[in-house]
Parts: sequence; C-alpha cells; structure tokens
Amino acid sequence: MNENRKQVLEMLATGKITADEAERLIAALENDAAAGSLDGSENRPKVKPKYIRVLMEDNKADKMAKVNIRIPMQLLRAGVRLAALIPDVARAQLNTHLRENGVAVDVNAIKPENLEEIVDQLSELTVDMDAKDGKVRVFCE
Repeated sequence: MNENRKQVLEMLATGKITADEAERLIAALENDAAAGSLDGSENRPKVKPKYIRVLMEDNKADKMAKVNIRIPMQLLRAGVRLAALIPDVARAQLNTHLRENGVAVDVNAIKPENLEEIVDQLSELTVDMDAKDGKVRVFCE
C-alpha cells in the first residue's frame, strides 16, 4: 500500500474525513498514478468524468437526512439524444414552462453534437455549500 493511500485511510479512521471524501481522494490518487505512469508529462489528457455526484446532509432538529445521488454521464447523453425526438409543439410548450419557472434554457438549442462540449465543461464542476443546517456538494467523478 502506498503512503498516500495509507494517509487517506488514517484520516478516515480518525474521523477527519467522511467515507465519500476518502473515496474521492483515493480515486484521485489512482487517476494521478495512472496518468503519471503513461509519460509523466504535464500535458497528459484529462480523465473524462463518468458520473455527476450530489451529496447532501441535512442536520435539521433531531433528524439527520442524507442524500447520495450518482448520475451516470451516459444518462445525460441519452437524455439529450431523446430530446431530439420531442415534437416541435411540445418543445415550445416545454420552453414556455421552463421560462415561467425561472429556467432560462432553450431545449431547441441542445443538440447531440454539442453534448461533448457540455460534458467537458461539467468535468470542471464543483459546488460546495455549507450552512448551519447542512451541507451540499455537487461534483463530477
């Protein structure tokens, strides 16, 4: 076992990090090791994310709720392809309802050929929100 992995496991054992955080750190260590073993150059290709993760802990009152969602990127890709099958009339209604609810997205503008660019941008996504009642994290892995 390498030293970095051992340190992550020690932090997990002492309660300094959660199991989800330990999983992310170990995955990052494995990705770095795999990329470094190829050629060790600074220009190594980015690893494409396979999932969007949403983690939430809600500490309201006496109860503690947890949400752990892992959405495959393939589902996103399939959804965009299926959106192309929506009839024009339904797309117009969908756009109207989205705008009415404060979502400024034009379903007509989302094309399968633009999907990889969207996925590439999502790979940089990290949202961390801490509040007195809980914590929310959204990231790609």
